[in-house]
Amino acid sequence: MDRTWFITGCSTGIGRGIAKAVLEKGERAVVTARNADRVLDFQEKYPERALAVTLDMERPETIKEAVRLAVEKFGNIDVLINNAGHGYRAALEEGEPEAVAELFQTNFFGPIELIKLVLPMMRERKYGVIANVTSIAAVQPGIGSGYYGASKAALESMTDSLAREVAPLGIRAFIVEPGSFRTAFYDDALRGSSIKIDDYNETAGKGRKENVVNTHTQPGDPDKGGALIVQAVDMEKPPLRVLLGSDAVKFVTAQRRAQMEEAMAQEAFAAGSDF
Repeated sequence: MDRTWFITGCSTGIGRGIAKAVLEKGERAVVTARNADRVLDFQEKYPERALAVTLDMERPETIKEAVRLAVEKFGNIDVLINNAGHGYRAALEEGEPEAVAELFQTNFFGPIELIKLVLPMMRERKYGVIANVTSIAAVQPGIGSGYYGASKAALESMTDSLAREVAPLGIRAFIVEPGSFRTAFYDDALRGSSIKIDDYNETAGKGRKENVVNTHTQPGDPDKGGALIVQAVDMEKPPLRVLLGSDAVKFVTAQRRAQMEEAMAQEAFAAGSDF
């Protein structure tokens, strides 16, 4: 197919893997990063089919400008991949309001703004694909990752509704839930609170940014993960939640099973509120 992809967060990791797979298969790609210089290599290698653009979810004005440049270069956007995001470690009580607001801007509100900008183009052509990359933390966040998990769970819940809203219009939307991938997430993309409460040292404190060491031994290969996302976009009927990584399947299966067992155990109790 002759499509234009708009991919966020392409400087490293899965986003870079997606961009590689798209361009290698001969399609066009708008590759974005907070600093466009970090993705210029794509444009240099594929000058006719790749456009490197600055997009910083923390600066909403760059979102509109990136879309404008994409349309100016290629005419439209057929596939949107919301991949950019970052982590945040803090106990609930340690969360800093400004940092949490920025986290949600990057992981939730920014992707929504992008979706709203591309949907009119997709509705006009009765075609489009939107993939929102979340995390297995949206299913069950680790201790100290509640804010991050909440931002990703919000994106998942919104996508669940979006998929049903746009399906009759010829547009598909789905979620990607990666497990642990060998990326720079624990280096460049993980932030933490400056507030430290000693009572949480043995719980959330163990996962504070300063206590995290990126071993680079995670099972997920970002290039293979990116290629699988491209495959999912090409599926006629992809799952609503596309899992990436064997660890993701094990984790999500275990969590969903536990939730199901908990719900079933409450059947009689819950019925007590019925008229």
